[in-house]
Amino acid sequence: MPRPIAIDLFAGAGGLSLGLEQAGFDVVAAVEIDPVHAAVHKFNFPDCAVLATSVVGLSGKRIRAVAGIGRRKVDLVAGGAPCQGFSMIGQRALDDPRNSLVREFVRIVRELNADYFIFENVKGLTLGKQKSFLNEIVAEFEGCGYNVRKPWKVLNAAEYGAPQNRERLILFGAKKGLAIPEYPAALFTPADEDQQSLGLPIGPSCSDALADLPDAEKFAALLDRDWVKTKTMAKPKSDYARAMRCVDDASWGYGYARRWDPTILTGSMRTDHSDISRRRFKATEGGDTEPVSRFFRLHANGLSNTLRAGTDAARGAFTSPRPIHYKYARCVTVREMARLHGFPDWFRLHATKWHGARQIGNSVPPPLARAVGASVVRAMGHKPRRPKRVLELGNTSLVEIGMAEAAALFGIEVPIGRRDKKSGAKKRKQWEIEAERLAA
Repeated sequence: MPRPIAIDLFAGAGGLSLGLEQAGFDVVAAVEIDPVHAAVHKFNFPDCAVLATSVVGLSGKRIRAVAGIGRRKVDLVAGGAPCQGFSMIGQRALDDPRNSLVREFVRIVRELNADYFIFENVKGLTLGKQKSFLNEIVAEFEGCGYNVRKPWKVLNAAEYGAPQNRERLILFGAKKGLAIPEYPAALFTPADEDQQSLGLPIGPSCSDALADLPDAEKFAALLDRDWVKTKTMAKPKSDYARAMRCVDDASWGYGYARRWDPTILTGSMRTDHSDISRRRFKATEGGDTEPVSRFFRLHANGLSNTLRAGTDAARGAFTSPRPIHYKYARCVTVREMARLHGFPDWFRLHATKWHGARQIGNSVPPPLARAVGASVVRAMGHKPRRPKRVLELGNTSLVEIGMAEAAALFGIEVPIGRRDKKSGAKKRKQWEIEAERLAA
């Protein structure tokens, strides 16, 4: 039986795509307006068609054409449309131009005639005045032939295997006449809860996620780049670390294995903290916030705080604070953030700390995405199997590319709010070669 197919809108680097793949879907197309994010998605999902464009005006017909699926049934459309969620007296919030991307999401679901959808968003959409906007979204879906699972729920990624407190609203929808997915039952009690609930095992902690990773500050090369060849990786100290290292077949779920080199530590460019900062970091207890920087210090036996993306270049390009490591007097690296989010070690983020951290903060934790994707698979009555084919990852230039080069790669204009640095001729040539390969 062929694998069901999914489309990922507002895809970012691919946290939702990865979880859906692990649940048994083939993600055949991903739409992402930021070309740097789109390039990283292409690196990690080489078989997925990536459209580096806005969803505004993007037709279902074009998505089908680029994905090469013809008239084949689309089983699932998933994504988290950015929205303001403001209710205004005498005016529907969906009519507010700031919320137009939500309407575009609904339109594309309808145009693709998808059997199911997953709409994910911030918890704040369920609170106060914004709750009326959420009711409008539900009504919009119901008006175009979909039933929505009610009452809606906010799910915490920590209850599905990520060592991070991160709550997201999840809406499930199904064409009228089809079974509506159930919300997935929690798999774990969060690591920093005082008592177990419902007899569930305690979920992974920060030390479960990070203890086996070598200290990035032992490698001088990581001051200038994000990767280093190392054989100093300790044996995984937890089941979670084993899964992140993909040491056995079960680690891949129902997704495709990737061919990768586990002796290369990636995403680990160092931050050169001052001695004053290090003293303040060292004096901060795990689970507390350092009073000057306001950085949260991880607790070895607890969960990470919610990892956030910061602002984009149009709003000043501020990176949200990365938490302080529970053991070392420094902020965590992008790879360590990825571990706390549920991205396995083969998954590459952008080589810069700014883009890499932003890609993590903007993404759905893959363990949560896998759980919600599996709920749709069950509603479909599909029995997933892990594919035997092993995928080759993309050219590493895709994770090193700058904004201007990424835009050129996808044949688009540089987005407003560019944050870029000039690149050397050698890298530019690599991007030209990769552009030719993608166009082939």
